[in-house]
Amino acid sequence: MNAIEVEGLSRTFNDLQAVDNISFTVEAGEIFGFLGHNGAGKTTTIRMLTGQLRPTAGLARVAGCDVATERHRLKPLVGVVSENQNLYERMSGRENLAFAARLYGTDSRRIDEALDQVGLLDRATDNAKHYSNGMKQRLLIARALLHRPRLLFLDEPTRGLDPMVGRDIRRLVKELSTRGVTVFLTTHYMEEADQLCGRVAFLSEGRIVALDTPDNLKVAHGQKSLNVILGDGTSLTIALDDEDAGKQLEKLVNAGQIRTLHSAEATLEEVFIQIAGRGLAE
Repeated sequence: MNAIEVEGLSRTFNDLQAVDNISFTVEAGEIFGFLGHNGAGKTTTIRMLTGQLRPTAGLARVAGCDVATERHRLKPLVGVVSENQNLYERMSGRENLAFAARLYGTDSRRIDEALDQVGLLDRATDNAKHYSNGMKQRLLIARALLHRPRLLFLDEPTRGLDPMVGRDIRRLVKELSTRGVTVFLTTHYMEEADQLCGRVAFLSEGRIVALDTPDNLKVAHGQKSLNVILGDGTSLTIALDDEDAGKQLEKLVNAGQIRTLHSAEATLEEVFIQIAGRGLAE
């Protein structure tokens, strides 16, 4: 069963084509990466899929709801963590969630469950202004999970966080997926997408230019090579597509020069640059 179905989705702002005729599906329980450089159309797509912005053209169904005509039915089925940390900093963590719970009509007993789920229960009474960036991000995720959504949209959830906090958030995302929550993830960290996502879509100038598993993309577009460390510490790379690769490797083996030998594959970042023409940070 598909949690998200998109067909020919587009959005224009005056003369700007922000999202241009994209189509894809996301399976229930999948962690789906939606990757692109700044201005590629990622946030605009999320706003359309969560009912915050009407498409100019095309169709999209999220959790079985038409995003254009069934926005009220869609709202309680999705959780959204935006790139901006829009918290009430003079309120405690628990008070922030209590306010959100009233808006969603969620049982107040769910508040401490959500805080515990993200590891903030022991800091629940502290004002949010005293939280670190990582704690604020976890509080935003707790708020998005209050009403137990079927889908979670995460827009750059680990940007600017230290590696330990980023690791904790990635672990939480994996746990949510194992529980059947569908996760739609945007990130500028290709390694993060590689670790988490079953499939990724590359977005460039509003269009999807590639969509597959990270492994398939790396195999299809990356150069097959071997990293060789010689006895004297020298390192070299042998491209397996080179017609002389076999002879070069045989010569090194016969001479007893090889200390270590490892296969190498392209990174997802390198594949993205090859397909989209520039990196995520450009």
